[in-house]
Amino acid sequence: MSEQTLPPQHQDKQPGREGAMHPLPEYFSERYKAAGKLAGKVALITGGDSGIGRAVAVHFAAEGAQVALVYLDEEDDARETAEAVARQGGQVITRAGDVADGEFCRQVVADVLDTWGRVDVLVNNAGEQHPCEGLEALEEATWERTFRTNILGMFQLTKAALPHMGQGASIINTTSITAYKGNPSLLDYSSTKGAITAFTRSLALNLASRGIRVNGVAPGPIWTPLIPSTFTAEQVARFGADTPMGRPGQPAEVAPAYVYLASEDASYVSGQVLHVNGGTVVNG
Repeated sequence: MSEQTLPPQHQDKQPGREGAMHPLPEYFSERYKAAGKLAGKVALITGGDSGIGRAVAVHFAAEGAQVALVYLDEEDDARETAEAVARQGGQVITRAGDVADGEFCRQVVADVLDTWGRVDVLVNNAGEQHPCEGLEALEEATWERTFRTNILGMFQLTKAALPHMGQGASIINTTSITAYKGNPSLLDYSSTKGAITAFTRSLALNLASRGIRVNGVAPGPIWTPLIPSTFTAEQVARFGADTPMGRPGQPAEVAPAYVYLASEDASYVSGQVLHVNGGTVVNG
């Protein structure tokens, strides 16, 4: 198989477990040079147990942030991420629950405030996806579930956190390359990611006068637990082969984009989306 990029593998349950992946994703590289860009900041990250969320949490901790991790139910992955954050010198709390539940979101924010007294950076990263052959095969319940997790959850947590975010705060939303080029088998996911991009741009305009920046990151094919828990073993084996770079990206290659948007280096950047996708030009 000339275009094989990964060993064939599949997990039966979403959102997947990072510890069961082979090879394990790279979430932090020793090549990364931290510079205290987030010293003293408090960051709240959803989908923080694994994948991109884990990489962002560890990079934020390396830059001096305290980190609250929100995840669905992946206890082992969340524990490993918390340990990795601690190894970087960051304080960490973890909370398990569904971001589409408004009461859960309000409780998470209350816990962060009780622990550190404020929220400086909010990373809305939780997501799910369900492949289907065509629109006729996509169940209404599945469509609603994906929208509840991917965009309603973002609305719920942002609404809960926003009263406690002041001038200089940063909101970063994970959208996707699928928002810009589509995906024939990920109709639900792609649609939510388009909504996230529009939400990001609109909220940036809404909050500009308050000095709160809102941006997005649109990853391409990144090696996270969502991949083997979504696609067949044969599809996983070719994951990322169709990018100009010919391979999937690692979470450690995406996380520095979040560091930039969270830091003062991006003080004049709002309403924008950074594309970390292996070289695909989407002009968005």
